[in-house]
Amino acid sequence: MYLGYNTNGLAHHSLPAAIELLAEIGYRSVAITLDHAALNPYDPHFESELREISDLLVEHNLRSTIETGARFLLDPRHKHQPTLLCSKGEGRPLRVEFLRHAVDIAAALRSDCVSLWSGVLPVGDTAADGMAHLAESLHPVLDYAGRHGVRLGFEPEPDMLIDRMDRYAELLTLIDSPFMKLTLDVGHVHCLEENSIPDVIAEWHERIVNIHIEDMHRGVHEHLMFGEGEIDFPSVVAALKEVEYDGPLHVELSRHSHLGPTAARQAYDFLNPLIDNHA
Repeated sequence: MYLGYNTNGLAHHSLPAAIELLAEIGYRSVAITLDHAALNPYDPHFESELREISDLLVEHNLRSTIETGARFLLDPRHKHQPTLLCSKGEGRPLRVEFLRHAVDIAAALRSDCVSLWSGVLPVGDTAADGMAHLAESLHPVLDYAGRHGVRLGFEPEPDMLIDRMDRYAELLTLIDSPFMKLTLDVGHVHCLEENSIPDVIAEWHERIVNIHIEDMHRGVHEHLMFGEGEIDFPSVVAALKEVEYDGPLHVELSRHSHLGPTAARQAYDFLNPLIDNHA
């Protein structure tokens, strides 16, 4: 496995500056959250930026993952909207189009996957409605991803329709694609799951293509610096080693941008010795 960092924790840096900072610290992967100042596919300078970022990743020998959870990229007034659960009249096609752009970017950068989530269930919809809308929305995205050889890492997220692993398992009964994989956020598992993080890793390791990591308290969805929550990280790294996980381990400290370089360094200094000790 190799250590990376999500650029949603460096929101006050340009993307080239963030990449150079993370390479300098020692990270081997960058989870690029597409946003207004980071490979925005709707920006008029997108094509030249994509070439610049591709060259920078090669120059620093960095891998990448494409993240699609920007808060206000598609709708400046409503966080994370529209989602794959919205009606067609409320913007679902825009989310599908955005995810296709994300697949194109992942293909161009040879990224490990595109990470995505379901979104919050719209008011008035039942969970069954939401699951049907989600499966219907994912089919064209998965078809597009498959034609480009890009895997989707679907992430269960607290407060969204797909929030726990049992919901993810239910979704898989409606999806039949070898490109439907899993982004596992160890903090989310600790927050919501009854099973331990090592047990969840053991059960789902064959689908995991991307891991988010941060500290957290059980029942409270707040991404914390390592040591500020309750997670036993040596056991998490040992579980990943046990299943021979060889993908990215991306730090996600999305509320630490005001401490960007310090937080990135602190996270690296905490995690890298754990990974090296299990190498």
